[in-house]
Amino acid sequence: MARRGYGEDSVYFDHRGDCRDPAHHRNCPGRWRGVVSLGYGLDGKRVRKKVSGQTKSEVKDKLKDLQTDLDAGVRPVRGYTVEQAVTDWLAVGLPGRAAKTIEVNRDSLRPVLARIGARPLQDLTAADVRAALAAMAGMHATRTVQKAHNCLTRAIRHAEAQDLVRRNVSALVDTPRGREGRPSQSLTLEQATALLAAAERSRLQAYIALCLLTGIRSEEARALTWDHVDLDAGTVSVWRSVRAHGDTKTQRSRRTLKLPEVVVKALREHRERQAGERDNAGPLWQEHGLVLATSVGTPLDSHNVRRDFRKVTKAAGLGERWVPKELRTSFVSLMSHRGVSVEEIARLAGHSSSRTTETIYRRELRPVITTGAEIMDQIFTG
Repeated sequence: MARRGYGEDSVYFDHRGDCRDPAHHRNCPGRWRGVVSLGYGLDGKRVRKKVSGQTKSEVKDKLKDLQTDLDAGVRPVRGYTVEQAVTDWLAVGLPGRAAKTIEVNRDSLRPVLARIGARPLQDLTAADVRAALAAMAGMHATRTVQKAHNCLTRAIRHAEAQDLVRRNVSALVDTPRGREGRPSQSLTLEQATALLAAAERSRLQAYIALCLLTGIRSEEARALTWDHVDLDAGTVSVWRSVRAHGDTKTQRSRRTLKLPEVVVKALREHRERQAGERDNAGPLWQEHGLVLATSVGTPLDSHNVRRDFRKVTKAAGLGERWVPKELRTSFVSLMSHRGVSVEEIARLAGHSSSRTTETIYRRELRPVITTGAEIMDQIFTG
């Protein structure tokens, strides 16, 4: 072997019965073993790394690979699997992340781990990763496959930083294209009007009016408190969200918006309804100061909001294939079709830049820029 600094490598045959060939052990029951000595640990005991194989040549090749890892500072752990690497990353590799974020990452990786989770990390190849992602792509949308690939790459990078693997093979693989996901939708003016009318018979009336007519995110609406709503002035200040630590998505998401009269009216009625629910709940009421809360004052759960929202869309004759975040999509679409500039829409939506608006909401933005023609027509007509 090229490296001898940790002690002499040894290769021997480990018998599991009588020796039939003392010279070459060709017909002997057992396996070939290889050992690399790494010196002594803090407890004074010798530290060794072992490999095994069916033939002497196989063991020698494994010893060469092991020496290469040792030279690179890698200390692979026998039996350390891809699934264990993912578990360690989720446990300690995402400091400060919300429990929900960690759970989402775990769910994203389930299809991949079903195929390669039991494979030793040091034996994982780019071909293994490529095959697992290709199988996933046949059943999931492209964005879901991208999420899984990203999480796997980050998990292996975490193991790489712990000197448990020599290189990140996941980073060498391109993400395959998956199935077409469900495209986002935006309401037309007629659909939006029908939805607002149907919402008048729902507890979500204020929520739907607020999100549709101001464009604030669902996570911002669910965290909104009455302290940040001034119905006399007709304004709302968005400073919080239901994200971890209560922060908004970006700094520019912190904004104060003028409320349309329809929203002010809906919020006034909602406040009166909430006062009645507080009286009915009595000691069961939990005061959080939330504008949008359950019948006992607790925060709204996103799953319950989606379920009740689909009831309203169904009552409005729009079907049940709508989700609350498409209220914000519809806001952008309606504003764009009324000729509002992308820069102004970005400011209202709380995007970090207009580029974000153009990238995420490109389907909803007005495709033809008509401002120049309209102004010139006004100047030169007559």
